[in-house]
Amino acid sequence: MSIDPVLLEPRRETMTRLGLWRGRTVLDDFERNLARDPDRTALVCHDATTGGRRAFTNRELDREVTAVAGFLVSLGVKRGEVVSYQLPNWWQFFALHLACLRIGAVTNPLMPIFRRRELAFMLDHGEAVVVFHPSSFRGFDYDEMYRELVPSLPRIRHAVSIGTPTDDRLEPLIAPFRDRPLPAEATAGRAGPNDVIEILYTSGTTGEPKGVMHTSNTMFANLDPYGARLGLGRDDVFLMASPMAHQTGFMYGMMLPISLDCPTVLLDIWIPAKAAEVIAREGVTFTMASTPFLTDLTAIAEADQAPFATLAKFLSSGAPIPRILMRRASEHLGARIISGWGMTENGAVTTTRLDDPPDKVFETDGCPMPGMEIRVVDFDGTSVPTGQEGRLQVRGCSNFVGYLKRPQWNATDAEGWFETGDVARMDADGYIRITGRAKDIIIRGGENIPVVEIEGLLYRHPAIADAAVVAMPDPRMGERACAFVVLRPGAEPLTLATLSAFLLENGISRTYLPERLELVGELPRTQTGKIQKFRLREVAATLTADTTRG
Repeated sequence: MSIDPVLLEPRRETMTRLGLWRGRTVLDDFERNLARDPDRTALVCHDATTGGRRAFTNRELDREVTAVAGFLVSLGVKRGEVVSYQLPNWWQFFALHLACLRIGAVTNPLMPIFRRRELAFMLDHGEAVVVFHPSSFRGFDYDEMYRELVPSLPRIRHAVSIGTPTDDRLEPLIAPFRDRPLPAEATAGRAGPNDVIEILYTSGTTGEPKGVMHTSNTMFANLDPYGARLGLGRDDVFLMASPMAHQTGFMYGMMLPISLDCPTVLLDIWIPAKAAEVIAREGVTFTMASTPFLTDLTAIAEADQAPFATLAKFLSSGAPIPRILMRRASEHLGARIISGWGMTENGAVTTTRLDDPPDKVFETDGCPMPGMEIRVVDFDGTSVPTGQEGRLQVRGCSNFVGYLKRPQWNATDAEGWFETGDVARMDADGYIRITGRAKDIIIRGGENIPVVEIEGLLYRHPAIADAAVVAMPDPRMGERACAFVVLRPGAEPLTLATLSAFLLENGISRTYLPERLELVGELPRTQTGKIQKFRLREVAATLTADTTRG
Protein backbone atom coordinates (compact mmCIF):
# COMPACT_ATOMS: atom_id res chain seq x y z
CA MET A 1 0.00 0.00 0.00
CA SER A 2 1.20 3.51 -0.79
CA ILE A 3 0.63 5.82 2.18
CA ASP A 4 0.40 9.43 1.04
CA PRO A 5 0.73 11.88 3.97
CA VAL A 6 -0.33 14.84 1.86
CA LEU A 7 -0.39 17.29 4.80
CA LEU A 8 3.21 16.55 5.79
CA GLU A 9 5.38 18.36 3.27
CA PRO A 10 3.71 21.78 3.43
CA ARG A 11 4.72 22.00 7.11
CA ARG A 12 7.91 19.98 7.42
CA GLU A 13 10.47 22.77 6.91
CA THR A 14 8.59 25.36 8.98
CA MET A 15 7.80 23.10 11.92
CA THR A 16 11.36 21.79 12.05
CA ARG A 17 12.86 25.29 11.85
CA LEU A 18 10.61 26.50 14.68
CA GLY A 19 11.63 23.55 16.85
CA LEU A 20 8.09 22.21 17.02
CA TRP A 21 9.00 18.97 15.24
CA ARG A 22 11.95 17.62 17.19
CA GLY A 23 12.78 14.56 15.12
CA ARG A 24 12.38 11.68 17.56
CA THR A 25 10.11 8.67 18.09
CA VAL A 26 8.73 7.09 21.23
CA LEU A 27 11.08 4.18 20.55
CA ASP A 28 14.01 6.59 20.90
CA ASP A 29 12.66 7.67 24.29
CA PHE A 30 12.03 4.09 25.39
CA GLU A 31 15.60 3.10 24.52
CA ARG A 32 16.87 6.15 26.43
CA ASN A 33 14.90 5.00 29.48
CA LEU A 34 16.25 1.48 29.09
CA ALA A 35 19.85 2.68 29.01
CA ARG A 36 19.36 5.12 31.90
CA ASP A 37 17.51 2.85 34.33
CA PRO A 38 16.73 -0.66 33.04
CA ASP A 39 15.15 -1.76 36.33
CA ARG A 40 12.75 1.16 36.67
CA THR A 41 9.06 0.20 36.45
CA ALA A 42 7.67 1.09 33.04
CA LEU A 43 4.27 -0.58 32.93
CA VAL A 44 1.76 -2.08 35.34
CA CYS A 45 -1.28 -3.97 34.03
CA HIS A 46 -4.40 -4.69 36.09
CA ASP A 47 -6.93 -7.30 35.03
CA ALA A 48 -10.24 -5.98 36.34
CA THR A 49 -11.93 -9.38 35.91
CA THR A 50 -9.56 -11.55 37.92
CA GLY A 51 -7.81 -8.90 39.99
CA GLY A 52 -4.48 -9.98 38.52
CA ARG A 53 -1.52 -7.61 38.33
CA ARG A 54 1.60 -7.77 36.17
CA ALA A 55 4.44 -5.24 36.21
CA PHE A 56 7.30 -4.71 33.75
CA THR A 57 10.58 -2.92 34.20
CA ASN A 58 12.16 -1.22 31.20
CA ARG A 59 14.39 -4.28 30.77
CA GLU A 60 11.50 -6.74 30.97
CA LEU A 61 9.36 -4.76 28.56
CA ASP A 62 12.28 -4.51 26.13
CA ARG A 63 12.61 -8.32 26.10
CA GLU A 64 8.95 -8.64 25.16
CA VAL A 65 9.24 -5.93 22.49
CA THR A 66 12.23 -7.73 20.98
CA ALA A 67 10.35 -11.02 20.97
CA VAL A 68 7.24 -9.51 19.39
CA ALA A 69 9.32 -7.74 16.74
CA GLY A 70 11.04 -11.03 15.88
CA PHE A 71 7.66 -12.73 15.61
CA LEU A 72 6.39 -10.00 13.26
CA VAL A 73 9.44 -10.45 11.05
CA SER A 74 8.83 -14.22 11.01
CA LEU A 75 5.31 -13.50 9.74
CA GLY A 76 6.83 -11.59 6.86
CA VAL A 77 5.83 -8.10 8.02
CA LYS A 78 7.86 -5.48 6.18
CA ARG A 79 8.49 -1.77 6.50
CA GLY A 80 5.39 0.29 5.64
CA GLU A 81 2.95 -2.61 6.05
CA VAL A 82 0.02 -2.23 8.42
CA VAL A 83 -0.29 -4.29 11.59
CA SER A 84 -3.75 -4.10 13.16
CA TYR A 85 -4.59 -5.06 16.70
CA GLN A 86 -7.93 -5.08 18.44
CA LEU A 87 -6.76 -5.31 22.02
CA PRO A 88 -7.91 -4.10 25.44
CA ASN A 89 -5.50 -2.27 27.74
CA TRP A 90 -3.07 -5.18 27.98
CA TRP A 91 0.74 -5.18 27.90
CA GLN A 92 0.73 -6.62 24.38
CA PHE A 93 -0.58 -3.29 23.07
CA PHE A 94 2.58 -1.51 24.26
CA ALA A 95 4.84 -4.26 22.96
CA LEU A 96 3.22 -4.36 19.54
CA HIS A 97 3.55 -0.64 18.91
CA LEU A 98 7.19 -0.47 19.98
CA ALA A 99 7.90 -3.60 17.91
CA CYS A 100 6.23 -2.03 14.87
CA LEU A 101 8.46 1.03 15.25
CA ARG A 102 11.56 -1.17 15.34
CA ILE A 103 10.79 -2.72 11.96
CA GLY A 104 9.05 0.29 10.38
CA ALA A 105 5.55 -1.21 10.31
CA VAL A 106 2.47 0.98 10.74
CA THR A 107 0.29 0.57 13.83
CA ASN A 108 -3.49 0.37 13.34
CA PRO A 109 -5.22 0.15 16.74
CA LEU A 110 -8.83 -1.05 16.65
CA MET A 111 -11.32 -0.44 19.43
CA PRO A 112 -12.42 -3.62 21.25
CA ILE A 113 -16.07 -2.60 20.75
CA PHE A 114 -15.83 -2.89 16.95
CA ARG A 115 -17.64 -5.80 15.35
CA ARG A 116 -17.82 -7.39 11.89
CA ARG A 117 -19.28 -4.42 10.06
CA GLU A 118 -16.69 -1.87 11.23
CA LEU A 119 -13.76 -4.30 11.10
CA ALA A 120 -14.49 -5.52 7.58
CA PHE A 121 -14.16 -1.97 6.30
CA MET A 122 -11.17 -0.89 8.40
CA LEU A 123 -9.02 -3.97 7.82
CA ASP A 124 -9.70 -3.87 4.10
CA HIS A 125 -9.28 -0.11 3.70
CA GLY A 126 -6.08 -0.09 5.78
CA GLU A 127 -4.72 -3.12 3.91
CA ALA A 128 -3.62 -4.78 7.14
CA VAL A 129 -1.43 -7.85 6.64
CA VAL A 130 -1.62 -9.12 10.24
CA VAL A 131 -4.29 -8.64 12.90
CA PHE A 132 -3.99 -9.50 16.62
CA HIS A 133 -7.06 -10.01 18.79
CA PRO A 134 -8.12 -11.54 22.13
CA SER A 135 -9.71 -14.96 22.20
CA SER A 136 -12.46 -13.43 24.31
CA PHE A 137 -13.05 -10.26 26.25
CA ARG A 138 -16.03 -9.10 28.30
CA GLY A 139 -17.98 -12.18 27.30
CA PHE A 140 -17.52 -11.76 23.54
CA ASP A 141 -15.97 -14.49 21.38
CA TYR A 142 -13.41 -12.76 19.16
CA ASP A 143 -12.06 -16.05 17.85
CA GLU A 144 -15.43 -16.89 16.31
CA MET A 145 -15.83 -13.41 14.83
CA TYR A 146 -12.41 -13.50 13.17
CA ARG A 147 -12.96 -17.02 11.86
CA GLU A 148 -15.98 -15.66 10.01
CA LEU A 149 -14.35 -12.35 9.05
CA VAL A 150 -10.85 -13.17 7.82
CA PRO A 151 -11.80 -15.30 4.78
CA SER A 152 -13.41 -12.20 3.25
CA LEU A 153 -10.17 -10.20 3.65
CA PRO A 154 -7.56 -11.63 1.27
CA ARG A 155 -4.82 -9.18 2.34
CA ILE A 156 -4.80 -10.56 5.89
CA ARG A 157 -1.95 -13.08 5.94
CA HIS A 158 -2.25 -13.92 9.64
CA ALA A 159 -4.89 -13.48 12.35
CA VAL A 160 -3.28 -14.06 15.74
CA SER A 161 -5.40 -14.83 18.80
CA ILE A 162 -3.38 -13.81 21.85
CA GLY A 163 -5.73 -15.38 24.37
CA THR A 164 -6.54 -13.60 27.63
CA PRO A 165 -4.49 -12.44 30.64
CA THR A 166 -5.04 -15.89 32.18
CA ASP A 167 -4.56 -17.82 28.92
CA ASP A 168 -1.54 -16.29 27.18
CA ARG A 169 -1.47 -17.79 23.68
CA LEU A 170 1.09 -15.25 22.47
CA GLU A 171 3.87 -16.48 24.79
CA PRO A 172 4.75 -19.70 22.91
CA LEU A 173 4.65 -17.82 19.60
CA ILE A 174 7.13 -15.13 20.63
CA ALA A 175 9.33 -17.22 22.97
CA PRO A 176 11.70 -18.41 20.20
CA PHE A 177 12.55 -14.79 19.38
CA ARG A 178 13.20 -13.58 22.91
CA ASP A 179 16.78 -12.34 23.47
CA ARG A 180 17.62 -12.85 19.80
CA PRO A 181 18.77 -9.86 17.77
CA LEU A 182 16.57 -8.82 14.88
CA PRO A 183 17.89 -9.33 11.35
CA ALA A 184 19.84 -6.32 10.10
CA GLU A 185 17.48 -5.87 7.16
CA ALA A 186 14.53 -5.57 9.59
CA THR A 187 16.13 -2.97 11.87
CA ALA A 188 17.25 -1.01 8.82
CA GLY A 189 13.60 -0.19 8.25
CA ARG A 190 13.17 1.43 11.67
CA ALA A 191 10.49 4.16 11.64
CA GLY A 192 11.67 7.74 11.38
CA PRO A 193 10.02 10.85 12.87
CA ASN A 194 8.24 11.78 9.63
CA ASP A 195 7.02 8.29 8.77
CA VAL A 196 3.34 7.52 9.23
CA ILE A 197 3.35 5.31 12.33
CA GLU A 198 -0.33 5.29 13.28
CA ILE A 199 -3.60 4.91 11.38
CA LEU A 200 -6.54 5.41 13.72
CA TYR A 201 -10.09 5.22 12.44
CA THR A 202 -12.62 7.80 13.52
CA SER A 203 -16.28 7.99 12.64
CA GLY A 204 -17.57 10.89 10.59
CA THR A 205 -20.48 12.18 8.57
CA THR A 206 -19.26 10.68 5.31
CA GLY A 207 -20.88 7.30 5.89
CA GLU A 208 -17.58 5.46 6.44
CA PRO A 209 -14.82 5.63 9.08
CA LYS A 210 -11.82 7.81 8.25
CA GLY A 211 -8.25 6.62 8.74
CA VAL A 212 -6.41 9.41 10.55
CA MET A 213 -2.67 9.31 9.85
CA HIS A 214 -0.06 10.61 12.29
CA THR A 215 3.72 10.72 12.46
CA SER A 216 5.93 10.80 15.54
CA ASN A 217 6.59 14.48 14.89
CA THR A 218 2.91 15.46 14.76
CA MET A 219 2.15 13.60 17.99
CA PHE A 220 5.21 14.71 19.96
CA ALA A 221 4.52 18.29 18.88
CA ASN A 222 1.46 17.95 21.11
CA LEU A 223 2.82 15.68 23.83
CA ASP A 224 5.86 17.78 24.78
CA PRO A 225 3.94 21.02 25.46
CA TYR A 226 1.09 19.04 27.04
CA GLY A 227 3.43 17.56 29.63
CA ALA A 228 5.05 20.93 30.26
CA ARG A 229 1.74 22.79 30.65
CA LEU A 230 0.41 20.25 33.13
CA GLY A 231 3.67 20.05 35.07
CA LEU A 232 4.05 16.32 34.48
CA GLY A 233 7.39 14.58 34.95
CA ARG A 234 9.38 11.52 35.89
CA ASP A 235 7.93 11.36 39.40
CA ASP A 236 4.37 10.97 38.16
CA VAL A 237 2.39 7.75 37.87
CA PHE A 238 -0.22 7.64 35.10
CA LEU A 239 -3.47 5.71 35.13
CA MET A 240 -4.99 4.91 31.76
CA ALA A 241 -8.42 3.32 31.78
CA SER A 242 -9.55 4.85 28.49
CA PRO A 243 -9.00 2.36 25.65
CA MET A 244 -5.49 2.38 24.24
CA ALA A 245 -7.05 2.15 20.77
CA HIS A 246 -8.51 5.61 21.38
CA GLN A 247 -6.18 8.56 20.82
CA THR A 248 -6.47 9.47 24.51
CA GLY A 249 -5.06 6.11 25.53
CA PHE A 250 -2.55 5.89 22.70
CA MET A 251 -0.98 9.31 23.14
CA TYR A 252 -1.46 10.06 26.84
CA GLY A 253 -1.42 6.54 28.27
CA MET A 254 1.45 5.11 26.23
CA MET A 255 3.52 7.70 24.35
CA LEU A 256 3.57 10.49 26.95
CA PRO A 257 4.60 8.42 29.99
CA ILE A 258 7.34 6.72 27.97
CA SER A 259 8.62 10.13 26.88
CA LEU A 260 8.58 11.32 30.51
CA ASP A 261 10.06 8.02 31.78
CA CYS A 262 7.29 7.49 34.29
CA PRO A 263 5.16 4.38 34.93
CA THR A 264 1.84 3.76 33.23
CA VAL A 265 -0.83 1.80 35.06
CA LEU A 266 -3.37 0.15 32.73
CA LEU A 267 -6.89 -0.95 33.66
CA ASP A 268 -8.64 -3.04 31.04
CA ILE A 269 -12.28 -2.67 32.15
CA TRP A 270 -13.72 0.44 33.72
CA ILE A 271 -15.05 -0.55 37.14
CA PRO A 272 -15.09 2.61 39.30
CA ALA A 273 -14.42 0.83 42.59
CA LYS A 274 -11.55 -1.09 41.00
CA ALA A 275 -10.13 2.12 39.58
CA ALA A 276 -10.18 3.71 43.02
CA GLU A 277 -8.40 0.66 44.44
CA VAL A 278 -5.75 0.81 41.71
CA ILE A 279 -5.19 4.56 42.22
CA ALA A 280 -4.55 3.95 45.93
CA ARG A 281 -2.35 0.86 45.44
CA GLU A 282 -0.14 2.28 42.70
CA GLY A 283 0.07 5.86 43.96
CA VAL A 284 -1.44 7.27 40.78
CA THR A 285 -0.89 11.02 40.39
CA PHE A 286 -2.43 11.75 36.97
CA THR A 287 -5.12 10.50 34.66
CA MET A 288 -6.92 11.72 31.57
CA ALA A 289 -10.39 10.48 30.67
CA SER A 290 -13.82 11.55 29.48
CA THR A 291 -16.73 12.81 31.55
CA PRO A 292 -18.21 9.45 32.72
CA PHE A 293 -14.90 8.48 34.35
CA LEU A 294 -14.80 11.77 36.24
CA THR A 295 -18.44 11.37 37.27
CA ASP A 296 -17.87 7.88 38.65
CA LEU A 297 -14.72 8.72 40.63
CA THR A 298 -16.34 11.86 42.02
CA ALA A 299 -19.26 9.78 43.29
CA ILE A 300 -16.84 7.49 45.14
CA ALA A 301 -14.87 10.45 46.51
CA GLU A 302 -18.02 12.05 47.89
CA ALA A 303 -18.30 9.05 50.22
CA ASP A 304 -14.60 8.30 50.74
CA GLN A 305 -11.70 10.52 49.68
CA ALA A 306 -8.97 8.21 51.03
CA PRO A 307 -8.25 6.27 47.80
CA PHE A 308 -7.43 9.50 45.99
CA ALA A 309 -4.78 10.86 48.34
CA THR A 310 -2.07 10.80 45.63
CA LEU A 311 -4.24 11.85 42.66
CA ALA A 312 -3.06 15.37 41.86
CA LYS A 313 -4.45 16.08 38.38
CA PHE A 314 -7.35 14.88 36.25
CA LEU A 315 -7.75 16.16 32.70
CA SER A 316 -11.30 15.69 31.49
CA SER A 317 -12.13 15.82 27.79
CA GLY A 318 -13.81 13.81 25.05
CA ALA A 319 -17.41 14.66 25.94
CA PRO A 320 -19.26 17.76 27.13
CA ILE A 321 -18.36 18.42 30.77
CA PRO A 322 -21.24 19.66 32.95
CA ARG A 323 -19.93 22.61 34.93
CA ILE A 324 -21.61 21.39 38.10
CA LEU A 325 -19.58 18.19 37.79
CA MET A 326 -16.37 20.20 37.51
CA ARG A 327 -17.18 21.95 40.75
CA ARG A 328 -18.15 18.74 42.56
CA ALA A 329 -14.99 16.97 41.37
CA SER A 330 -12.75 19.84 42.44
CA GLU A 331 -14.33 19.82 45.89
CA HIS A 332 -14.43 16.08 46.62
CA LEU A 333 -11.80 14.36 44.49
CA GLY A 334 -8.98 16.50 45.76
CA ALA A 335 -7.27 16.60 42.38
CA ARG A 336 -6.81 19.66 40.23
CA ILE A 337 -9.40 19.36 37.47
CA ILE A 338 -8.26 20.48 34.02
CA SER A 339 -10.62 21.00 31.09
CA GLY A 340 -9.55 20.14 27.59
CA TRP A 341 -10.73 19.72 24.03
CA GLY A 342 -9.16 17.84 21.18
CA MET A 343 -9.61 15.46 18.29
CA THR A 344 -8.05 12.30 16.93
CA GLU A 345 -6.72 14.50 14.14
CA ASN A 346 -4.86 16.88 16.48
CA GLY A 347 -4.58 15.48 19.98
CA ALA A 348 -5.40 17.89 22.80
CA VAL A 349 -5.74 21.27 21.08
CA THR A 350 -6.82 23.31 24.11
CA THR A 351 -6.56 22.88 27.87
CA THR A 352 -6.93 25.10 30.87
CA ARG A 353 -3.76 25.98 32.78
CA LEU A 354 -2.86 24.91 36.29
CA ASP A 355 -3.00 28.50 37.56
CA ASP A 356 -6.24 29.45 35.79
CA PRO A 357 -8.98 30.96 37.94
CA PRO A 358 -12.11 28.87 38.59
CA ASP A 359 -14.20 30.64 35.94
CA LYS A 360 -11.79 29.51 33.22
CA VAL A 361 -11.63 25.94 34.51
CA PHE A 362 -15.36 25.58 35.04
CA GLU A 363 -16.71 27.61 32.13
CA THR A 364 -14.26 27.03 29.23
CA ASP A 365 -12.46 24.24 27.41
CA GLY A 366 -9.13 25.99 27.62
CA CYS A 367 -6.72 27.89 25.41
CA PRO A 368 -4.49 26.55 22.62
CA MET A 369 -1.42 24.45 23.23
CA PRO A 370 1.88 26.01 22.11
CA GLY A 371 2.32 25.57 18.38
CA MET A 372 -1.44 25.52 17.75
CA GLU A 373 -3.77 28.31 16.66
CA ILE A 374 -7.55 28.43 16.83
CA ARG A 375 -10.13 30.74 15.34
CA VAL A 376 -13.92 30.99 15.26
CA VAL A 377 -15.41 31.99 11.93
CA ASP A 378 -18.83 32.41 10.36
CA PHE A 379 -20.03 30.40 7.40
CA ASP A 380 -18.22 32.76 5.03
CA GLY A 381 -14.91 32.19 6.80
CA THR A 382 -14.85 35.62 8.48
CA SER A 383 -13.75 35.76 12.12
CA VAL A 384 -16.67 36.40 14.43
CA PRO A 385 -16.65 38.88 17.34
CA THR A 386 -15.55 37.76 20.79
CA GLY A 387 -18.22 35.69 22.54
CA GLN A 388 -20.14 34.87 19.35
CA GLU A 389 -20.63 31.31 18.15
CA GLY A 390 -19.12 30.10 14.92
CA ARG A 391 -17.18 27.30 13.23
CA LEU A 392 -14.06 26.29 15.11
CA GLN A 393 -10.91 25.93 13.01
CA VAL A 394 -7.40 24.95 14.13
CA ARG A 395 -3.95 24.81 12.57
CA GLY A 396 -0.43 24.08 13.69
CA CYS A 397 2.17 21.53 14.61
CA SER A 398 0.03 18.60 15.76
CA ASN A 399 -2.43 18.56 12.87
CA PHE A 400 -2.55 15.10 11.29
CA VAL A 401 -0.99 14.33 7.90
CA GLY A 402 -4.19 13.31 6.14
CA TYR A 403 -6.93 10.72 5.90
CA LEU A 404 -5.77 7.42 4.40
CA LYS A 405 -6.82 7.22 0.72
CA ARG A 406 -9.30 10.07 1.21
CA PRO A 407 -7.38 13.34 0.70
CA GLN A 408 -10.61 14.99 -0.45
CA TRP A 409 -11.80 14.87 3.17
CA ASN A 410 -8.70 16.39 4.77
CA ALA A 411 -10.61 19.64 5.49
CA THR A 412 -7.37 21.63 5.64
CA ASP A 413 -7.03 24.71 3.45
CA ALA A 414 -3.94 26.11 1.76
CA GLU A 415 -3.15 28.17 4.88
CA GLY A 416 -3.29 25.09 7.10
CA TRP A 417 -6.65 25.76 8.78
CA PHE A 418 -8.44 22.52 9.65
CA GLU A 419 -12.22 22.50 9.81
CA THR A 420 -13.06 20.74 13.08
CA GLY A 421 -16.80 20.53 12.51
CA ASP A 422 -17.38 21.92 16.00
CA VAL A 423 -19.19 25.09 16.96
CA ALA A 424 -17.59 27.25 19.64
CA ARG A 425 -17.22 30.73 21.03
CA MET A 426 -14.00 32.40 22.14
CA ASP A 427 -13.57 34.85 25.00
CA ALA A 428 -11.33 37.89 25.10
CA ASP A 429 -8.46 35.83 26.54
CA GLY A 430 -8.50 33.30 23.72
CA TYR A 431 -10.24 30.54 25.70
CA ILE A 432 -12.92 28.57 23.87
CA ARG A 433 -16.16 26.96 24.91
CA ILE A 434 -17.45 24.16 22.69
CA THR A 435 -21.18 24.77 22.22
CA GLY A 436 -22.11 22.16 19.65
CA ARG A 437 -21.03 20.33 16.53
CA ALA A 438 -21.66 20.92 12.90
CA LYS A 439 -20.76 17.29 12.26
CA ASP A 440 -23.58 14.83 12.53
CA ILE A 441 -21.93 12.85 15.31
CA ILE A 442 -23.06 11.91 18.79
CA ILE A 443 -20.37 11.62 21.46
CA ARG A 444 -21.35 9.01 24.03
CA GLY A 445 -18.87 8.88 26.89
CA GLY A 446 -16.05 10.08 24.66
CA GLU A 447 -16.86 7.67 21.83
CA ASN A 448 -18.16 8.92 18.49
CA ILE A 449 -21.35 7.28 17.22
CA PRO A 450 -21.45 7.22 13.40
CA VAL A 451 -24.93 8.60 12.86
CA VAL A 452 -24.98 8.24 9.07
CA GLU A 453 -24.12 4.56 9.31
CA ILE A 454 -26.81 3.87 11.93
CA GLU A 455 -29.43 5.74 9.93
CA GLY A 456 -28.47 3.79 6.82
CA LEU A 457 -29.20 0.53 8.63
CA LEU A 458 -32.47 1.85 10.06
CA TYR A 459 -33.69 2.47 6.55
CA ARG A 460 -33.04 -1.20 5.76
CA HIS A 461 -35.55 -2.31 8.39
CA PRO A 462 -38.73 -3.49 6.61
CA ALA A 463 -40.99 -1.64 9.04
CA ILE A 464 -39.24 1.75 8.81
CA ALA A 465 -40.22 4.40 6.29
CA ASP A 466 -38.20 7.32 7.63
CA ALA A 467 -35.59 7.72 10.36
CA ALA A 468 -33.18 10.15 12.00
CA VAL A 469 -30.78 9.75 14.92
CA VAL A 470 -29.87 12.72 17.14
CA ALA A 471 -28.11 13.38 20.41
CA MET A 472 -30.03 13.15 23.65
CA PRO A 473 -28.28 14.89 26.56
CA ASP A 474 -27.28 12.61 29.42
CA PRO A 475 -25.81 13.66 32.78
CA ARG A 476 -23.31 10.79 32.92
CA MET A 477 -22.41 9.84 29.35
CA GLY A 478 -22.67 13.38 27.95
CA GLU A 479 -24.92 12.24 25.12
CA ARG A 480 -26.89 9.18 24.08
CA ALA A 481 -28.52 8.35 20.77
CA CYS A 482 -32.23 8.81 20.21
CA ALA A 483 -33.82 7.35 17.08
CA PHE A 484 -36.89 9.09 15.63
CA VAL A 485 -38.71 6.65 13.38
CA VAL A 486 -41.69 6.78 11.03
CA LEU A 487 -43.22 3.34 10.44
CA ARG A 488 -44.51 2.10 7.11
CA PRO A 489 -48.30 1.88 6.78
CA GLY A 490 -49.54 -1.39 8.24
CA ALA A 491 -46.18 -2.28 9.77
CA GLU A 492 -46.03 -4.30 12.97
CA PRO A 493 -45.26 -2.27 16.12
CA LEU A 494 -41.54 -1.65 16.67
CA THR A 495 -39.87 -1.60 20.06
CA LEU A 496 -36.40 -0.52 21.14
CA ALA A 497 -35.55 -4.16 21.88
CA THR A 498 -36.51 -5.44 18.44
CA LEU A 499 -34.78 -2.50 16.75
CA SER A 500 -31.60 -3.18 18.73
CA ALA A 501 -31.72 -6.85 17.79
CA PHE A 502 -31.98 -5.90 14.12
CA LEU A 503 -28.96 -3.59 14.33
CA LEU A 504 -26.88 -6.17 16.20
CA GLU A 505 -27.72 -8.77 13.56
CA ASN A 506 -26.24 -6.35 11.02
CA GLY A 507 -22.92 -6.28 12.85
CA ILE A 508 -23.19 -2.96 14.70
CA SER A 509 -21.29 -2.48 17.96
CA ARG A 510 -23.56 -2.47 21.00
CA THR A 511 -22.09 0.90 21.98
CA TYR A 512 -23.62 2.44 18.83
CA LEU A 513 -27.18 1.30 19.55
CA PRO A 514 -29.85 4.01 20.02
CA GLU A 515 -30.93 4.16 23.64
CA ARG A 516 -34.35 5.63 22.99
CA LEU A 517 -36.88 5.06 20.22
CA GLU A 518 -39.45 7.71 19.38
CA LEU A 519 -42.22 6.63 16.98
CA VAL A 520 -43.55 9.68 15.18
CA GLY A 521 -46.00 10.35 12.37
CA GLU A 522 -43.49 12.34 10.32
CA LEU A 523 -40.10 13.97 10.57
CA PRO A 524 -39.80 17.76 10.38
CA ARG A 525 -38.29 18.81 7.06
CA THR A 526 -37.32 21.95 5.20
CA GLN A 527 -39.04 22.89 1.95
CA THR A 528 -36.22 21.15 0.09
CA GLY A 529 -36.81 17.94 2.05
CA LYS A 530 -33.88 18.07 4.47
CA ILE A 531 -34.66 16.75 7.94
CA GLN A 532 -34.60 19.54 10.54
CA LYS A 533 -32.51 17.80 13.13
CA PHE A 534 -32.35 20.84 15.36
CA ARG A 535 -36.07 20.39 16.01
CA LEU A 536 -35.55 16.73 16.85
CA ARG A 537 -32.73 17.65 19.22
CA GLU A 538 -35.07 20.04 21.00
CA VAL A 539 -37.47 17.15 21.59
CA ALA A 540 -34.67 14.76 22.56
CA ALA A 541 -33.43 17.25 25.14
CA THR A 542 -36.61 16.59 27.14
CA LEU A 543 -36.29 12.79 27.06
CA THR A 544 -34.42 10.08 28.94
CA ALA A 545 -32.89 6.82 27.74
CA ASP A 546 -34.07 3.22 27.73
CA THR A 547 -37.77 3.68 27.02
CA THR A 548 -40.02 3.54 23.99
CA ARG A 549 -42.88 5.91 23.32
CA GLY A 550 -45.21 5.67 20.33
